[in-house]
Amino acid sequence: MAYKPEPTAPLHSVQHALRVLESVARHSTGVDGDQIARETGLAPDHLSPMLRMLRREGYVTEVSEDVWTAGDTLRLLGSATRDQAVADKLQQSLAELRDDLGAAVYLSHYLDGEVRITQYADGPRAPRVNEWVDFRASAHASAVGKCLLTQLDHNGRRDHISRHRIARLTSRTITDEKVLLTKLANQPPTVPVLDLQEYAVGTVCAAVPITAGRAVGCLALSLPVDHAHRLRQAAETLNRRAAPLALSLTL
Repeated sequence: MAYKPEPTAPLHSVQHALRVLESVARHSTGVDGDQIARETGLAPDHLSPMLRMLRREGYVTEVSEDVWTAGDTLRLLGSATRDQAVADKLQQSLAELRDDLGAAVYLSHYLDGEVRITQYADGPRAPRVNEWVDFRASAHASAVGKCLLTQLDHNGRRDHISRHRIARLTSRTITDEKVLLTKLANQPPTVPVLDLQEYAVGTVCAAVPITAGRAVGCLALSLPVDHAHRLRQAAETLNRRAAPLALSLTL
């Protein structure tokens, strides 16, 4: 299958969203769009869709025409039950994304030197990948693993590979360490990472980075190979929807 990845959304989207939320939070009784624009330096054609996204995700509320206050999600994430609120918000977002994509979706992090799927959403019409080889041992083959490894420096990648042998999982798996390291080093940070049956025959995947402080994470999807024709559009949607999840992790 031929697939030309599209660039991902700018990684600074989360930083822009945080600036908008800081502006809204400074005005407990509400603030209009013009004032937000002055305080954030964002142009109206950028600010308007940002506010719509934040309203959709519950971070802000439009109390009257173009007047904004903090939303329920923002208040909840600032409460004493923040950790559970974040987990619940992420799970809700993953379930919505699963339904919109018709694909299983995964949130993953690189924790203590290992690849870990921290949350996922699947279903009868969106089956998750059969973990026939432990994801921690197969980062070289999976979209999730490769996406996480691209966010490490060269020494970090070498360290991971030294602890996990590069095994051939399918005929498409890269098993040459030099080739793998070169591909990881050359992977543009703004382009989705793909797995075209490298981890498992019959499955294709895509992953995009999730930037939240210094944490290394990614958002990914998987599709049965007979749905591979949907991968490009699904990866683009995944990319557009990554910012709200990153925002939940950052706040």
